[in-house]
Amino acid sequence: MATNDKNILKKMYFVAFVMTILFMVIFWKIFNIQITNGEEYRKLSEKVTLRNDTIFPNRGNVYSADGVLLATSMYKYDIRMDAFTVEEELFEKHIGGLATELSKMQGKTPYYYENYIRKARINKNRYLLIARNLGHNEYIRMRKFPIFNKGVYKGGFIAEQRTVRAHPVGKVAERTIGYDDYRGRVGVEGAYSQFLDGKLGWRMKQKIAKGLWKPINDNNEVEPIDGKDVVTTIDLNIQDIAHHALLEQLEKYQADHGCVVVMETKTGEIKAISNLGKSKLNTYFESRNYAIFEGHEPGSTFKLMSLIVALEDKVIDTSTVVDTDGGIIAIRGRKIRDSHKGGYGKISAAKVIEVSSNVGIVKLIMEHYGKNPKKFADRLYKMKLNETLNLEIKGEGKPMIPHPKDKNWSALSLPWMAYGYGLHITPLQTLTFYNAIANNGEMVKPRFIKEVRVANQSIEVFNKKVIHPQVCSKETVKKIQAILKNTVIRGTAKSIYSPEFSMAGKTGTTQLEYWTENTKYISSFVGYFPADNPKYSCIVVINSPDKSLGYYGGLVSAPVFRKIAQKIHTITPETTIYNDNKSNFTLLENDYQKYYTTQNTVNNQMPDVIGMSVMDAVSILENLGLNVEFTGNGKVKGQSIKQGEQIKKGLKVALNVS
Repeated sequence: MATNDKNILKKMYFVAFVMTILFMVIFWKIFNIQITNGEEYRKLSEKVTLRNDTIFPNRGNVYSADGVLLATSMYKYDIRMDAFTVEEELFEKHIGGLATELSKMQGKTPYYYENYIRKARINKNRYLLIARNLGHNEYIRMRKFPIFNKGVYKGGFIAEQRTVRAHPVGKVAERTIGYDDYRGRVGVEGAYSQFLDGKLGWRMKQKIAKGLWKPINDNNEVEPIDGKDVVTTIDLNIQDIAHHALLEQLEKYQADHGCVVVMETKTGEIKAISNLGKSKLNTYFESRNYAIFEGHEPGSTFKLMSLIVALEDKVIDTSTVVDTDGGIIAIRGRKIRDSHKGGYGKISAAKVIEVSSNVGIVKLIMEHYGKNPKKFADRLYKMKLNETLNLEIKGEGKPMIPHPKDKNWSALSLPWMAYGYGLHITPLQTLTFYNAIANNGEMVKPRFIKEVRVANQSIEVFNKKVIHPQVCSKETVKKIQAILKNTVIRGTAKSIYSPEFSMAGKTGTTQLEYWTENTKYISSFVGYFPADNPKYSCIVVINSPDKSLGYYGGLVSAPVFRKIAQKIHTITPETTIYNDNKSNFTLLENDYQKYYTTQNTVNNQMPDVIGMSVMDAVSILENLGLNVEFTGNGKVKGQSIKQGEQIKKGLKVALNVS
């Protein structure tokens, strides 16, 4: 018996020893976890259950030069509910009220929302979707609803804030305003991100389920700092004029795409830029920035550069006579023709540009540079025609001006260059050179922004930048200015001439795919106005118009230039564009005659604004004291108050805009 007791005692000692060792190991492990490696494990735990969520700041606003908001950031909120965390008494007391308020805001029945939330509570759903894409005012209203007004912990109210980019003026200059997101950096938004971007904030969130996180606090741990505002050079009125003038002509000639740029002569500020391409539905929209990226053979608009080279080298004068040889010559088996059958006979070098003689300019250049083409190309390079404009906006096409040192230089390179073929240059690069002629030889860099602001205070101003102080001599500039003026008076652009309205410029008609039967054309016109004291320069390029309807620059593109110039004058009457002091508006377009007629409407009667540009209509109606509502841009198709009805200040009128 004693032996058995002794054995039992030994077993108990052994068990006690093992238990003691086990407890010591456990104690050591706990000590090691809590004390030795405690901080590491706590960080690991927090990493698994807590995280810092980045809060993106609002990007700065983008404004037009005349103060219109072009792009802005707007808050959007997704609302969720931790249906399980709400105390029973609070939940039962106010679930009916919450369901009623949700029904009022979102449209479904109170029964639907109550049943929806109760089911989520039973399933312990701590991340129930309540609403998406709420605006700020809707968010403020919802957070005051019963239960939700108790906040995150007691009311289970979870608000996830984000920002979206909005364009209040719709599609106006959309490609130039651009974007900076997953699609890349485009336009002003992309070029000036260093100003528009703000500083990131962050907010602590806790993991509540697989893949689901909710904010720990109502407020952010670090608040984001919004970006700075950018004021562009775009004038919204001029932009509207240019856009619709281009659109009308693209539709009329069923062209593939086109662009217009209006530049302020002395400063280089881009006042309007429109790029429209045809969709599969045969409608036009801002697709690509053709004015900046699309290099093409300029054709006849480049003849001006060729003439300047010869004038600067003093190998000819504007009075030098050249025989156009019946309008056709052959060089190395390739024929060069004038558009006028039979040619122009013997004409001066100035007349060569006015009538746009291919034969004339080629003969002049070949006679004086045929044995030394390097001298011709070097002069073009000296005028910086081979260099980009170094724009901040990305995507500028690189000009290609052939040079005898190039491997692909041939005997045809020089004659083809003389009249604008075998080289590539973008519309904006062409405009910049013509703008230099308008600016008495000074070539200024095109600019898209005027200044950067914070809280409506200017912190950085962007001034004029000179690319070339004098592209050619003053003497040559004066001769070229006279030629461009005469091109409108009696040359290829005489169809847009008016004795009261002063313009200068050059037409261009470029033949594409000229060795095939599928010939297409690029129609262009580039110039400035008024001719004697230029304020604006402008280029119009229309690509692939329907040949059966017309394709010459003087027919297709020049009328767009004229319409833009005339309409700009109506909104800037202080500019002296007319050659005399008479207020003769007989040649203005019908809609602008209507504008001034409508402005004189008796104040207590509703005018007729149908068919007018929405910009003009809004101006008239607001001057009459009416509150105007409209969306989009274009021409007015309808008005909620009929013409002649009695009106009074403060009355609301809705416009139906195309």
